[in-house]
Amino acid sequence: MSLHTWWLFILMTFVVSATPGPNMLLVLSNSARFGLRGAMATMVGCMTSLLAMMSISAAGLGALLQMFPAVFDALRLAGAGYLAYLGIKCWRSPVIEQPVDAPKGVEPAVKPGALFRQGMMVAASNPKAILFAVAFLPQFINPQNAQLPQFGILLSTFAVIEVSWYFVYAVTVSGKSLATYLERASVLRVFNRVTGGAFIGFAAMMATVRD
Repeated sequence: MSLHTWWLFILMTFVVSATPGPNMLLVLSNSARFGLRGAMATMVGCMTSLLAMMSISAAGLGALLQMFPAVFDALRLAGAGYLAYLGIKCWRSPVIEQPVDAPKGVEPAVKPGALFRQGMMVAASNPKAILFAVAFLPQFINPQNAQLPQFGILLSTFAVIEVSWYFVYAVTVSGKSLATYLERASVLRVFNRVTGGAFIGFAAMMATVRD
């Protein structure tokens, strides 16, 4: 691909990744609840799932979903169900008033593996990400040249930009002043309900919007 094409991909990916969605919301929520370390486990889970989905799309399996709408609808509804479950869980998450010298996060004992799996599930819960990769990536690949190296460049570029935005969201919430503010039980309760409601909203949109 030309340098101009690559820069165009960077610009479009930068804007798309910056747009708040379930992945960013989960990173933000877990950063507030478990600190930056918990957010990083979530990021790794999200990226593992996204890169796997984009690789599947490159293999042409994403087009299979377009050929069989029933399969796509089943995946879409399953993803909506999981986001709704996550939203209810977040809404009902217990909060306690943190002592001044307590470590950051409401649930400091949570295992990173659980947050990793949660990140994977949320990123994989929307099958439209596969279709997005099918429609988006091919536009930047020059069919006259070897496609695998081009795909590798685009995938690496996407990963760097996406992870950078994850860190922007996570660090913003885990900052000292904001994290201290979120340790208040009343504030954290509102935060949990706002993020829980947002997850439920994403689930509703996924369940009702059709191609």
